[in-house]
Amino acid sequence: MDGDTLYSIGETAERTGLSVKTIRFYSDSGVVPPTIYSPAGYRLYDTDALARLQLVRTLRDLGVDLASVRQVLDRTRSLPEVAASHAEAIALQMRTLRLQRTVLRAIAERGSTVEEMELMHKLAKLSDAERRRLISDFVEDTFGGVDANPALVDMIRAAMPELPEDPEPAQIEAWVELAELTSDTDFRAAVRRMAEYQAAQRAEGDTTGLHHELTEVVRDRVEHALASGIAPDSAEAKPIVDELAARYAVTFDRPDDAALRQWLRTRLDVAGDTRTERYWQLLAVINGWPVPPSLAPVFAWFGAALEVIVCDQQPVDSADFGARPEPGGARAIGPR
Repeated sequence: MDGDTLYSIGETAERTGLSVKTIRFYSDSGVVPPTIYSPAGYRLYDTDALARLQLVRTLRDLGVDLASVRQVLDRTRSLPEVAASHAEAIALQMRTLRLQRTVLRAIAERGSTVEEMELMHKLAKLSDAERRRLISDFVEDTFGGVDANPALVDMIRAAMPELPEDPEPAQIEAWVELAELTSDTDFRAAVRRMAEYQAAQRAEGDTTGLHHELTEVVRDRVEHALASGIAPDSAEAKPIVDELAARYAVTFDRPDDAALRQWLRTRLDVAGDTRTERYWQLLAVINGWPVPPSLAPVFAWFGAALEVIVCDQQPVDSADFGARPEPGGARAIGPR
């Protein structure tokens, strides 16, 4: 030690910015022991000990735990390795804090009850994998083991909720609503009936897939009718229904007759649960996609117009599909 400058604990505190109490703690715990003790028993520190104390202070200020600090000082772990590990931990903490902040804001904005708050907190904490598993369970329960439209099933399986790292309150609210919706047994039963209906249609030879273009034609014609004030039970509605029925006949390779209109009404009934449209809207909000416009008024008008025509032609037996929903059904879980 000859020639080395030694500092008392007070001088060491002044040079490192640490308190005497903290230096004494690091000394007693063996993190940075004193270089030597004076003949009177006082702790003395050399420049190397000061450098180690300054390193400890910096790492602790950055939030690195004391065990990791010891590993750096003992050279059992490198400084870059500890820094990278701690940075990752901080990133996780930040994401958790942002999520907590968003949940609290959502609770404040919607005036949630205690039960709603607990549910929102629980669902918001789910990992990406857990959110995917929840939706995958819904898909398996509703479409599993049924030969439904494969293009639709593939689309549903691929469209998973992906909350961003810093979600908006609306995205948290949408995720909570989606989780509740997909857990609803009545909704699951309705989607299952739709899947079974699709399977029955496929068994009869329908392999037409999805029908985005046909849906757009229906939207265009019916929205024009709505804008023009044409009632679904009016004489002006019949030519519109006839035009759309002809489109369906071509798409599905079926005769354009009274049976087609009966088939169309049944098809709309099966796909008429408004919650299916809500499913896609919520998913869009969560993932930051453009929210699809509602087709509920369009298919409500089309279904009502078909009902008038079908009832004029023959008695209706909808027993195969249970009670028919009220007009106003939106787009099914997949396009018609």
